[in-house]
Amino acid sequence: MKKDVKTVLKDNTMVIVLILVYLFFTITTKGAMFLPMQFNALITQNAYVFILACGMLMCILTGGNIDLSCGSFVCTLGAIGGYLMVIKGWGTGVSIAALLVVSVIYGCVLGYLIAYVDVPPWIATLAGYLAFRGLGTQILSSNSSTGSIAPFPESFLKLFSGKIFSTKLNVLNVPCLVVGIVAVILLVVFSFRDRANRVKKGYDADPLGMVTAKVAAIGAVILLFAYKLAMAGGIPTVLIWAAVIVLLFDFITSKTTIGRHFYVVGGNKEAARLSGINTRMVMFAAYLNMAVITGITTFTVMARFQAANSTAGTNYEMDAISACFVGGASAYGGSGTVPGMLVGALLIGVINLGMSLMGIDANLQKVVKGVVLLGAVAFDIISKKKQK
Repeated sequence: MKKDVKTVLKDNTMVIVLILVYLFFTITTKGAMFLPMQFNALITQNAYVFILACGMLMCILTGGNIDLSCGSFVCTLGAIGGYLMVIKGWGTGVSIAALLVVSVIYGCVLGYLIAYVDVPPWIATLAGYLAFRGLGTQILSSNSSTGSIAPFPESFLKLFSGKIFSTKLNVLNVPCLVVGIVAVILLVVFSFRDRANRVKKGYDADPLGMVTAKVAAIGAVILLFAYKLAMAGGIPTVLIWAAVIVLLFDFITSKTTIGRHFYVVGGNKEAARLSGINTRMVMFAAYLNMAVITGITTFTVMARFQAANSTAGTNYEMDAISACFVGGASAYGGSGTVPGMLVGALLIGVINLGMSLMGIDANLQKVVKGVVLLGAVAFDIISKKKQK
């Protein structure tokens, strides 16, 4: 099925916006945004957005539901992790396992309340938003006079905030480039194989020229990132964590039955129930998954700051929600993709980094992100009305 230029532009609106915003900040910062260290910062400082947004997307797909508690839960898990690793001296592996168990327990409780007790998601997670911030702060203040627990074991820091194939700054890291080239080769193979399979089965498929152009553009971005990271000292381990999680959720949402169930439940919950889908289990799984993803996010945040403190996770839930909606997820559920979320997360990250480099006040940064979020949701609603 051929697409005209207008349709292509509409389908890639946020990609175009991302490019324009990046160019704007590159110009206004006199090229600072294009330095290798800023590419590294874009990943390390915003990894929490990429990871949290994967879990948030699954909640949104079920009907526009969200999790307001994830940012505060990061604070509490960080406080528990600091207590176990620093004060009690537990090993890295045992502490990580313990925090994941806490995440699963919270996910089960939250999922049960929402799916089986029918507590509205925003009420249940708002309670967590308030309770976990207070609990985390209490744990920290009870075990540290400064309200912060540090330092974490070196093994933990290397696992979540180190670098692979580490080299000195501005020294070309060849293994990093090789990884980038391999990633592009895999992108080419999977993209064209997927199109060939769709054509073979008689499904709608993008024209060969469009697929080629898309692969070329994405491949160029991957190679650019690989080169910049190669000049910035190597591949951050947090990028590996984020990439694995993003690819995993892309596979789940696009290739698995359970992934399709999330879309069906969000599209029409009653119809999904009548067709035999266990809608309560889908809702339960969404919030259990969100809690586990929050646990993994906490590890990266603790390692990045090298400490547990009461401000950790502040507004993280808002950035994750914004990334999903800006990336094209419907405010009513049933629509949204991981690649779209990735674009939204990158846009949020570019805005965060660009305004920080410009020295813009933190309060004004919130205003800008609020306007971007409102514009994205309004665009989605207007587009759907026009289609009807």
